[in-house]
Amino acid sequence: MIIGVPKEVKDHEARVGMVPSGVTALHEAGHQVVVQAGAGIGSSIPDHEYVDAGAKILPSAADVWSRADLVVKVKEPQPSEYPYFRPGLTLFTYLHLAPLPELTRELTKAQVNAVAYETIREADGSLPLLTPMSEVAGRMAVQVGAQYLEAPNGGRGILMGGIPGVNPANVAILGGGVVGHNAAKMAVGLGARVSIIDRNLDRLRELDDIYSSQIVTLASNVWTIREALRHADLVVGAVLIPGASAPKLVRRDMLKGMKKGAVMVDVSIDQGGCFETSRATTHTDPVYYVDSVLHYCVSNMPAAVPHTSTFGLTNATAPYLMALANQGLERSCEKSPAIREGVNTYRGHITYPAVAESQGQPWKALAEVL
Repeated sequence: MIIGVPKEVKDHEARVGMVPSGVTALHEAGHQVVVQAGAGIGSSIPDHEYVDAGAKILPSAADVWSRADLVVKVKEPQPSEYPYFRPGLTLFTYLHLAPLPELTRELTKAQVNAVAYETIREADGSLPLLTPMSEVAGRMAVQVGAQYLEAPNGGRGILMGGIPGVNPANVAILGGGVVGHNAAKMAVGLGARVSIIDRNLDRLRELDDIYSSQIVTLASNVWTIREALRHADLVVGAVLIPGASAPKLVRRDMLKGMKKGAVMVDVSIDQGGCFETSRATTHTDPVYYVDSVLHYCVSNMPAAVPHTSTFGLTNATAPYLMALANQGLERSCEKSPAIREGVNTYRGHITYPAVAESQGQPWKALAEVL
């Protein structure tokens, strides 16, 4: 099989879908890897390292997409990449299709078989390809929040850990999953007062056991969220329903009770955001204000630390990519329920129900169309 690795084109996206070790493994398994020139530069991987690993460097994205049977990326295709779609192509990347009906339409129209990192789910319920970037985004959310709380950056002028005699920042984290846990780890480490809000009481018990008196755990409901926002200097949106649009936990009217210059970081923005006032932003233009509350809603946060993110992500994707290359998509789906869960579009059909339901579109079970 020919596996293609194009250069990412989303704003400030410097990650890359494969590292040289992955090229070597695929090459030794009998596959060919073609990499667009400069694809790895943003992650500190020069072209010659891919060549040394056994890849062939091609000059343009069009060359890579046209040659490849399987394209491996990091972020969802951008409009400039839609012309490269073709029937039978397998695409392996983060898709987050629920809030992207145009991309969904283009994938189904072109009959691209699209496998989404974020919906590959193992038998234990884990999301192994979402986890590493959730770890990065959760830790970054507090790092970014601390930066924007500084007055020159538009925030309240609050130091996360305070100093002796002066209160630290209040941090409210909505969601106790991988993102929320990693955000809490960073916020606690900086000395902030941390509250985690989740609807899963068992998860709150786990977090309470981990952090003990270092955090406050709260059961999620409208009143609790409103009160937490009223006291918060930093709010981290860390809610996930795999493959579906994020629920809008923070309503517009709740912002009126928040402190002027408070910061909201919506890590859920890839799935549409969990604040009613969220809209996707970019690393070029990352923030905006609603009711004097600063919003940071960058949809590819881990791209700001591409070296860490690329190697963390490809550590996780490598075994699934090898299975797809060795067995093909259809056989992989037969042998691996996890990969089967990852298929979002196949032969012109939406095959992931949460995507279809979010967009009000019909869908077919993968077993019906394989």
